[in-house]
Amino acid sequence: MKVTEHIRTTTKTLFSIEILPPLKGRSIKSIYELIDPLMEFKPPFVDVTYHREEYIYKIRDGGYLEKIAIRKRPGTVGICSAIINRYKTDAVPHIICGGFTCEETENALIELNYLGIDNVLLLRGDPIKTETHFTPDPGGNNYALDLVKQVSSMNKGKFLDDDLKDVDPANFCIGVAGYPEKHFEAPSMSTDLRYLKMKIEAGAEYIVTQMFFDNKKFFRFVENCREAGIDVPIIPGLKPLTSKKQMTLLPKTFHIDIPDDLVKEIESCKTDDAVKEAGIEWCVHQSRELMKNKIPCLHYYTMSNAGVIKKIASQVF
Repeated sequence: MKVTEHIRTTTKTLFSIEILPPLKGRSIKSIYELIDPLMEFKPPFVDVTYHREEYIYKIRDGGYLEKIAIRKRPGTVGICSAIINRYKTDAVPHIICGGFTCEETENALIELNYLGIDNVLLLRGDPIKTETHFTPDPGGNNYALDLVKQVSSMNKGKFLDDDLKDVDPANFCIGVAGYPEKHFEAPSMSTDLRYLKMKIEAGAEYIVTQMFFDNKKFFRFVENCREAGIDVPIIPGLKPLTSKKQMTLLPKTFHIDIPDDLVKEIESCKTDDAVKEAGIEWCVHQSRELMKNKIPCLHYYTMSNAGVIKKIASQVF
């Protein structure tokens, strides 16, 4: 079932989560241990992130450096299939530009289609650690907009090979990312909104936002989207603070602001346990306010911490 259908067929605010694939060498059991405690809140869909390949260099005999590809978090497609099989709920794999040619992207989408996966979240993705800025693979998509166009073409039965005959079109529901505080590479919010609208016009059907800690910024973002002619569902992404170091790590990594009131509250905490409780309380307040404003779905970034999300959901849903 498509994300947009889940939203359209209910009058209540839905609960959904995003999970990370386990580190290489870990089993699917770690995913079940994360999701099992949250199933009581009946998430209609679960997002599964994708992390592109990174490289290491090993010194070989004679002093030569060998470039070796490693996957730190493999398994997005397999995890999505396991989620559907175990929980009978929809899985939303993240598809990124980096690390793929367009042909490899098409092949991955064909596999997802075979598995009956109806939804994809399309992202450009971040640069790997050895890059100063995002660099697409040769023959790959440069931007999330290019990904949207590729998937939309497949939904119309158009594949990279123009000679294919009697093809069956795909039927993916396309989600894209939105940034209440502006994508850090966009020169202005209006520019960011213009590109977001282009993704919607190209076929994207819903938006999931970057995490934020100030609901006013989300409400303003929604207003700006509506004024720009973007009328698809907008799902807020939420994450509680769980340690003091996140006050500097999250703004640096995700280019977001933390409200002064929350900063003061976290700074007054003596332990990380106290920080965690304060973070949960703040996220509960955010969630309740969003729910009162009839937001269609609240989407929680678990960061592999089911206990914290369960405490929040228990007070909200």
